[in-house]
Amino acid sequence: MSADQAGRPERVAGLVLAAGRGSRFGRPKALVEDEGGSWLRRAAGLLLDAGCDRVVVVLGAAVDEAVAHLEGLPRTSTVVATRWNRGLSASLRAGLGALTPSDARVAVVTLVDLPDLHGGVVARLLDRLGTAPDVLGRASYDGRPGHPVLLGRDHWPALFAEVTGDSGAQAYLARQGATQVDCSDLATGADVDA
Repeated sequence: MSADQAGRPERVAGLVLAAGRGSRFGRPKALVEDEGGSWLRRAAGLLLDAGCDRVVVVLGAAVDEAVAHLEGLPRTSTVVATRWNRGLSASLRAGLGALTPSDARVAVVTLVDLPDLHGGVVARLLDRLGTAPDVLGRASYDGRPGHPVLLGRDHWPALFAEVTGDSGAQAYLARQGATQVDCSDLATGADVDA
């Protein structure tokens, strides 16, 4: 529910990182469709279904074509990572930057290329870890850390200062001891990379 619908500030924002050109995959993953539909629309929709007040989709390559996949999706907006070709960190910065003016207390970050992910994984993270501004956690699959990731607002300045290249927030999450929530009974967490 958004702030204007409930008369309260947004607490949980979703971020879909979908800016890459998918060089190993052969095309931008933001444009991929399969028997279940558009990966991009599915990723944004699962965040909404799981309780995110709004969703920001971070785009870079093939922006115009990707935006068409989101038509009609409520409480969803896009932002372009102008330096998307410098890696995942540019996308994360752009997404968190788009949230800075809002009152969101936590961001749920996921990737576009996790086609077996569903809202139940996000709901479990939110149920187990909550939405306090200092929350830091992530889904894990058979002991392997993955997405989605919960980033409380208190961590955003440090992430802005630290993330570089294509590793995103991995080093920060490890160093800060992000809580892992096992979700291997719900999804594989495997990204489609080839």
